[in-house]
Amino acid sequence: MKTLFSVLACLLFCLTCQAADPRFTVISVDTEHEELQLFLRDENGKGFKRFDNLKTWLAGKNRQLHFAMNAGMYHADYSPVGLFVQNAEQVSALNLADAWGNFFLKPNGVFLLTPAGPQVIESSEYPAVAKDVLLATQSGPLLLRNGQIHPAFKPESTSRLKRNGVGVIGKKAIFVISEQPVNFHEMASFFRDSLHCQDALYLDGSISGIYSVELKRNDSTVDLGPIIGVVR
Repeated sequence: MKTLFSVLACLLFCLTCQAADPRFTVISVDTEHEELQLFLRDENGKGFKRFDNLKTWLAGKNRQLHFAMNAGMYHADYSPVGLFVQNAEQVSALNLADAWGNFFLKPNGVFLLTPAGPQVIESSEYPAVAKDVLLATQSGPLLLRNGQIHPAFKPESTSRLKRNGVGVIGKKAIFVISEQPVNFHEMASFFRDSLHCQDALYLDGSISGIYSVELKRNDSTVDLGPIIGVVR
């Protein structure tokens, strides 16, 4: 009976972990069957910052955090650098500025969810779809756009960090975290060649972490800004 329940739970919740490449951990979230949410602050305006804090807050509402990942770049006060839409309400505006840093390495992009499913788009494309958006987080650079690796990425780059990002395949949001330092080109190539994503967005590096009930993992070691998670 326990085995049967496990199989049924997997089919119902469609949250799967893959290990196609030991350099990366992959969490595939079927947005048709899972409740994917973005988090930043509680109802009193206090930032969650850690997976543990979010887990405790949800438990107080009789909800359970099953998966979480840092979800975009943030300022020193933990506010988002760019667009942040939570529960169909815009918390932080789209940022199309030109400046220094990974976020501003154009093209950058937005991961979003509408009733039609998840998307990764170039930032300037966002206004055309904004009215239907349930959640959105902006980051940069885009790892992949229409199957093409960002033109600034070099295979021989020595800039290697622990990194995380998100891609899309149909109704599934594909979350990836590296288990060892990798460069942008290696991460983009993994999304394209191993996971067969056409579009993928870099979320952050160095501070990257995940929380996963299925993996018995909690990387709650540094304070974070935006967090994305699966809630049951």
